[in-house]
Amino acid sequence: MNNETGFVVDDGIEVPESVLLGRQQGNRYGSVPGLDDSELADPDELERQVLVHEFGPILALPVKTSKGGIRPEIDENGNLDWGAFGTVDFDRYSGGFDKARYKADILREQRKELLVRLAMVSERIKVEGKRLILQYLEMDIIGIEHIVNEDMRALARLYLRARRLEREIAQLRQASERRREQRAAALWGTW
Repeated sequence: MNNETGFVVDDGIEVPESVLLGRQQGNRYGSVPGLDDSELADPDELERQVLVHEFGPILALPVKTSKGGIRPEIDENGNLDWGAFGTVDFDRYSGGFDKARYKADILREQRKELLVRLAMVSERIKVEGKRLILQYLEMDIIGIEHIVNEDMRALARLYLRARRLEREIAQLRQASERRREQRAAALWGTW
C-alpha cells in the first residue's frame, strides 16, 4: 500500500492535502441550478401532494355518517337549506333523539364487524362438528374451557359475543318501541 500523501503549500505552510479537503453538506432533497433553495417547494408540501395523489380516490369514497342519512343542501351563498327536513312537522314525526335506538345502532355496527371476524375464523376450522359444538356451548352443556382447539375456542368466544350483542340489540329495540308507544299514547290521549 502506498501511504504517501501529497503536500500543498497554504499561506506559506506546507500541509498534507487531505486536511484542506472538506466534506460539503449538500441539500438532501436536491437542488435546481439557478434557483435558491428557499424558492423550492417544501419537502412536507411535496409529501402531501404525493399522498393526496396516491390516496385521493380512497379518501373520496362515501362514508356512512353517525348523524344519519339526511344531509342539508348548501345553496350558492353557502347557507344551509334543510328543505322539508327543517320544518317543525319533521321534528314532530321523527321523534327526536332516542338513546336506546342510538345505542342499538352502535351495537349493530359492532355486530357486523364481529360477524366478519367470525367468518374469517370459521374458514380456518375444518372440524365437522363445529356447529354441534356451538349448539352445546349455547345450551351450557360445555364451557369454553372444555374446547381444546385454539381456533375453535376463538370461534366459540366470537359466537357467544355475537349472540349476546343480538340479545342486547333486541332488548334496546323493545325499549325504544315501548317509549315510542307511550309517547304516542300520551299524544293521542290528550286529543
